[in-house]
Amino acid sequence: MTENLFEPYALNNSINLNNKILMAPLTRCMADDELIPTQAMVEYYARRAEAGLIISEATIIRPDGQGYPNTPGLFTQAQIDGWQKVTAAVHQNGGKIFAQLWHTGRVAHPHFYSDNDNAPVLAPSAIGVEGSVPRMRELTYKTPKAVTISEIKSLIDDYAQSAENAIKAGFDGVEIHGANGYLIDQFLHHDSNHREDEYGGNNENMARFALEVVDAITARIGKDRTALRITPGAYFNMAGDSRDRQVFDYLLPELEKRDLAFLHIGIFDDSMEFDYLGGRASSYVRANYSKTLVGVGSYTAEAASSAINENKFDLIAIGRPFIANPDYVAKVRNREELVSYSDEMLTTLV
Repeated sequence: MTENLFEPYALNNSINLNNKILMAPLTRCMADDELIPTQAMVEYYARRAEAGLIISEATIIRPDGQGYPNTPGLFTQAQIDGWQKVTAAVHQNGGKIFAQLWHTGRVAHPHFYSDNDNAPVLAPSAIGVEGSVPRMRELTYKTPKAVTISEIKSLIDDYAQSAENAIKAGFDGVEIHGANGYLIDQFLHHDSNHREDEYGGNNENMARFALEVVDAITARIGKDRTALRITPGAYFNMAGDSRDRQVFDYLLPELEKRDLAFLHIGIFDDSMEFDYLGGRASSYVRANYSKTLVGVGSYTAEAASSAINENKFDLIAIGRPFIANPDYVAKVRNREELVSYSDEMLTTLV
């Protein structure tokens, strides 16, 4: 039984959701060459507006944050104008949508933002990742440069400006992408943060960048419109370290004080367990965070309904099934069979 998924949910005094099903952020690489949302994206998001809340595909805050082809941005007026068409279509269909704000950090590649293949890639420390860019295997990752304090301040300002741009573009709020091995997450894990200044070396310092980004954005657009995605369990473009738990032990109470719209656990499969977290990442976060929590990670509607009943999380984000089923919410409500997701669907908007 999944009836509880269709109950309305008040994120806060400002935002009410029609149901507890969120559309998870899904990178589709369908913006144009200027990283402007296309008409196909307008139609794609509009068809999924029955979700209680859509979280947009990850959207870069500035040019050197790009690590994948044709991912949209929110740093030019043309990009803002393009997103306005998306948000208007979603709202016209009765939906709500948050922009996910993104900088890929050491997973960026100069191919996307510079004529110089040796242009700097920014990260907490000069520690790279192995491999090559998805969809562009000829591009191998570069060793990044450790950002300076002044560059960190500039990044924080750009996160805040992109949040303001998102509101101008008609988004109902933003989700800060602090997960999955990208820039903010790189500050939070020992594998990628070897700094010895105020942004590294101990738990408080390692959490500082994430919290300063959160604070800058909430100061600009308000806490009711600000959410955050995190991955305490390192597993994607990141090696785990038992000391990471202590960083998140510090971070989570600080986030609780900030009373954000929601906290979202970023993981592709929530059945994964992490020894240093004592099991699943979602269980660890719930034990240390009492406010609105979004679960994700290959959940069926039935499993999500049970988890919400058991207070494991408050809302569920659904990813790949939404690619295959634009009418996912209606199908679950009506107990109709879902179309199975296939990898081929990644290459087209459906």
